[in-house]
Amino acid sequence: MTDTSAQEPTMEEILASIRRIISEDDAPAAAPEPEPAPVAAAPAPEPVAPPVVAPEPMDVLELTEPVAPPRPAPVRTPPPPPVLDDIEFAEPPPPPPPRAPAFASFEPEEGLLSDRVAQAAAGHFGSLAHSVLMPAEGRTLEDVVKELLRPLLKEWLDAHLGGIVEAKVQSEVERISRRRV
Repeated sequence: MTDTSAQEPTMEEILASIRRIISEDDAPAAAPEPEPAPVAAAPAPEPVAPPVVAPEPMDVLELTEPVAPPRPAPVRTPPPPPVLDDIEFAEPPPPPPPRAPAFASFEPEEGLLSDRVAQAAAGHFGSLAHSVLMPAEGRTLEDVVKELLRPLLKEWLDAHLGGIVEAKVQSEVERISRRRV
């Protein structure tokens, strides 16, 4: 059997390695230390403790110290309103005159319609306006529609209402008579 104890590190070597790694992590970046050569049969050297590094002081809030509550902000009171009896009111300036739209000054050089066709179209629009009488005082579009639909609706009801009522009465009579039987 071969002796495996010569190949395995001792407990002291393992602890020394751990201490060295910890001290490297805590210490500022410095030149790496050379690893010690393994000693085969010599007794293990006494482990050297890493240098003790004092921790940097941290700002610690002591919760045992009493803290005074903050002072409330001063309340600013608004100045008193001025007395209106002493003030003379001036007339407001008149509003500026309305400006004419920019497109109103545009005058076409030549119209799309001839004078004869434009006058004929205007005459047709005038006759339409007289037949509808739309711009009468207090008259709305709803009133005009009612007046135009009333004769049409009357004519339709005269032609169809009798047949509709007769068909509905007949179907109701049949329904009631089937229920009694």
